[in-house]
Amino acid sequence: MKTTSRVEADGFLRAPFAWYGLDEAFTGPRRLMQVGTAADGTVQHGSMGHGDEPSIKSEAGSAEKERFAVVVTVAANPVRRTGDGTGVLDATTVSSAAWLAGSGLLAHTWPASLDHALRDHWLDQQTETAFELADDLDGPAWTTLSLPVDGVPVPFHYRESEFGWVLAGSAGEVHIGAYGRGMSAYGLGFSQVKDLSAYGA
Repeated sequence: MKTTSRVEADGFLRAPFAWYGLDEAFTGPRRLMQVGTAADGTVQHGSMGHGDEPSIKSEAGSAEKERFAVVVTVAANPVRRTGDGTGVLDATTVSSAAWLAGSGLLAHTWPASLDHALRDHWLDQQTETAFELADDLDGPAWTTLSLPVDGVPVPFHYRESEFGWVLAGSAGEVHIGAYGRGMSAYGLGFSQVKDLSAYGA
């Protein structure tokens, strides 16, 4: 299991919202990944890993051996002023969670047929596509499925690609995104993380 630095763990502990991960039905390894902050240092979102640690796979067939799911929690915020009053922070929506999940999956993707020198260009193109898809959750690229969050069925937007799957939905004061490979999204459930020590904090 990856060890979590004190700085990373402190970021999760400072968050003004609850974190979500896979529920107790998942019995594999768990770990903290990273947090995202606003300019004023306020924690805005973060990711928690489950199963294998995702790595960029460039060899044909090797990516299919990975089994992981990453859960992204995003604070649900309206448009608001920055802490110093000099600017405005964008609102966060389900699309924010879908975008973070989609870009997270891409960060651990490298098509086997792709030349190393072309990966950055490919990643830029795919990231732009993921952004456009996240901005159109009612479009044909997405389907819906219902998954439990703290035991209550919640509708999620869901899509599959050759690289893995991405989903996003809302639960109270947060938006939940997730991405993965090798684990079926249809059997997942989410729950509020009561004890960060289960993730190595």
